[in-house]
Amino acid sequence: MKKPFLQLLLIMIVMLTGWSCRQKHGLESPDISIIPKPMSIETSEGVFTLNDSTVILAEPGNEEVSQIAGMAQLIIQTSTGFNPVLRNMISIPATNAIVFRLNHPSVNTLGKEGYALAVDENHIEVTADDPAGIFYGMQSILQLLPCQIYSKELVTPAISWTVPCVKITDKPRYAWRGMHLDVSRHFFPKEFIKKYIDLIAMHKMNVFHWHLTDDNGWRIEIKKYPKLTDISAWRVDREDKPWNERELQKEGEEATYGGFYTQDDIKEIVDYAKKRYVTVVPEIEMPGHTSEVFAAYPELSCRGEKLTVFPGSYWPNIDIFCAGNEQVFTFLEDVLTEVFALFPSEYIHIGGDEADKTLWKVCPKCQKRIREEGLKDEKELQSYFIKRIEAFINAKGKKMIGWDEILEGGLAPEATVMSWRGFEGGIEAAKMQHDVIMCPVSYCYFDYYQGDPETQPKAIGGNTTLKKVYSFEPTPPELNGEEAAHVLGAQGNVWTEYIVTPEHAEYMAVPRMTALAEVVWSDKASRNWDDFNERLQQQFIRFNMLNVNYCRGSFKIGMKTRFDTLKSSMHILFESEIYKPVIRYTINGKDPDLKSKIYGEPVNVIANTTVKAGIFQNDTLLGGLSEKTLVLHEGIGKKVIYTEPYSHKYPGDGDRTLFDGIRGSDYFNDGCWLDLSSCLRRVFKFNEWKSV
Repeated sequence: MKKPFLQLLLIMIVMLTGWSCRQKHGLESPDISIIPKPMSIETSEGVFTLNDSTVILAEPGNEEVSQIAGMAQLIIQTSTGFNPVLRNMISIPATNAIVFRLNHPSVNTLGKEGYALAVDENHIEVTADDPAGIFYGMQSILQLLPCQIYSKELVTPAISWTVPCVKITDKPRYAWRGMHLDVSRHFFPKEFIKKYIDLIAMHKMNVFHWHLTDDNGWRIEIKKYPKLTDISAWRVDREDKPWNERELQKEGEEATYGGFYTQDDIKEIVDYAKKRYVTVVPEIEMPGHTSEVFAAYPELSCRGEKLTVFPGSYWPNIDIFCAGNEQVFTFLEDVLTEVFALFPSEYIHIGGDEADKTLWKVCPKCQKRIREEGLKDEKELQSYFIKRIEAFINAKGKKMIGWDEILEGGLAPEATVMSWRGFEGGIEAAKMQHDVIMCPVSYCYFDYYQGDPETQPKAIGGNTTLKKVYSFEPTPPELNGEEAAHVLGAQGNVWTEYIVTPEHAEYMAVPRMTALAEVVWSDKASRNWDDFNERLQQQFIRFNMLNVNYCRGSFKIGMKTRFDTLKSSMHILFESEIYKPVIRYTINGKDPDLKSKIYGEPVNVIANTTVKAGIFQNDTLLGGLSEKTLVLHEGIGKKVIYTEPYSHKYPGDGDRTLFDGIRGSDYFNDGCWLDLSSCLRRVFKFNEWKSV
């Protein structure tokens, strides 16, 4: 009888030790799957149970806190059927209360968006210095409840609505935690914009960057210039043809595809976002990406020719606001004045990207402006244009943001740079003491594929997987402490050339938005892919409750090699974004099937070969096979010394890439390519060298 007792005792010790370790290191218990991961979590025994007797108490005298408490009440009513009483907090009852309160001494170091959440068997209490923190605390309460709390209808049969006893202390890492949406290429209805904002808020993100104007359509009502919505908001319908093969509108054809948001729509959406602590930052493009304006007001361009709104791709796009025409600045100031009245945001985005200067070089008015202002060239003319607009924006009490091209010719004095072409523009701006928002195309462009193109909806190209987004680090190591402080945060960008419907937009944004949310909220040291992936499985259930069309991740299998110097042997490792995948593989060039070996540990490879692998679920291959050719040459396992750093854009497998034995494909986004263009530029010194 002693032996079973000792075994049981040993099991209990292991379990208790494991629990205490998880508590000590702030790791989540199996019942807790909050995204983004909080700064600190302490668990204890017991649960708080929601029922018909639950009351919700709000800080008295604060309308915003009462509003947040009302949101919580409505969510609980909808899914549980309970009807918790909502009232101002005068005193806290002994049991069964959810409390939202401000200015508690325990939270005075957590900043405007931080919060403390304490759950015991009798109370749930959220405390914060500001209503924004109360709102984020509420989001954490919802994620502590069963996922069905997000249901838009009564959950039947009834379930146990419990919250585990925890203490959470939390605050965001970055101030700017954003998502972008392009509505110029394809117009999305007001109801979807609200849903998109709900997703942003659910992830404790706080900026909605609304790309309202571009060559394919103008989407905001400007009362002083009605032709912008009468003409510039509409294009000929070519949706049955590929984006890059669409003919321009022909004479006699009617422009019927498009739409715009009225000023009342804008006000409604901005107010909706404000109640969810999301700031709406509008983008009005200039000086390029403006050909849709010239369909209505051709006199504002260098050529003065009346255009039609592009139904698809528009390269080369040389039409641009005439920088030498005073009427252009009158127009833009009038437009921005109406925009300022609609958007209380501190920031206004003016684009500034991909401004083709071909026409500026031959435009008499632009050349006259260059001479009169003592400018060196067209790059400095762009800088003049941007600085002049910034002066107007600043005079109205606003701040200007532009894409990193606004660095060309000299950066405007107070401008914030949104670095999209890579990290370089952001690094340059931060070193100049300018604020920066990081959204490099290699990590933050969610219009890129997120899996094998053969298994995914049509995308613009590239390959930005969920795991890659999660690996993103917004603050480059090249910056010192003072410079790094200028990195306000990051955002994900959803451009919509190939995204036609709201459902497709959701699929491209989610769950990459989820991964980015943790990047910009949680401490860098606390991020762990496996832990995130486990919590993500509960997030998927929440998305189901919210009727969100999301991607389950890439079914592609990553392959890496590792050389054992002691045994002089090569091993191949498989990895996948899919949670706990069953990977079957072969190392003889044949396609794996249900009889093939299941991957469990690194596989020894002794000769040149083709390795194939796939994920199998319920006897079915998911997403196709992954394949790599291995070449065991004499360089395997040797160390490469890089005198010049390789680019973050195509990092391959880091220092091992050149001698890892894996042959890259013709597709430079396959994860096997290393970008050494900076080194090659030094070697060849070509004037117009472009990245390989």
